[in-house]
Amino acid sequence: MAVHGYREDRADRAARPPVLGVDIGGVIIDRACDDQDTSFFGETPMRTPAVAGAFEAIAALAADPFQGRVHVVSKAKPETAYRTRRWLALHSFADRTGLSDGHLHFVPERADKAPVCERLGVTHFVDDRLDVLRHLSAVPHRYLFTGGGGAADAPAELPPWAQRADTWPELTAAIRRSVPAPD
Repeated sequence: MAVHGYREDRADRAARPPVLGVDIGGVIIDRACDDQDTSFFGETPMRTPAVAGAFEAIAALAADPFQGRVHVVSKAKPETAYRTRRWLALHSFADRTGLSDGHLHFVPERADKAPVCERLGVTHFVDDRLDVLRHLSAVPHRYLFTGGGGAADAPAELPPWAQRADTWPELTAAIRRSVPAPD
């Protein structure tokens, strides 16, 4: 990534503070509920549950080690983004995690997450789709989350740049291990 006219090297990246990026569908909002009563894309989307442990883990990670540097980056057309904001408000996401509206970013296509992550300086990203994580080559720590009913495209073997987690506690531990201790 070019910064101020020069190519950023590993030392520059290591000096950046850690920033976490998190997808919504299949990571925060559960995809496992396919019936019309509890599907986010069914008739009553507000009844769709959160992924178990997501809010608590995001709040804990936002406090330490990310110190508030957590952003939600999701692919959503305007109607879905509106519905998602409603769902997050109904479930008190901001109050429960400490993340304000300014930390919510919606993009029209999955590949559009990459420039948002670069702009935000994201060092860690969680998604339930490997195809999204492939686009995030500037993000050194990429996690494929399979605990929210997504990850239908999860291969038997992951590329070396991705790490799989099946639950939020497992994911939280993996993320914490990857953040260097402060000097």
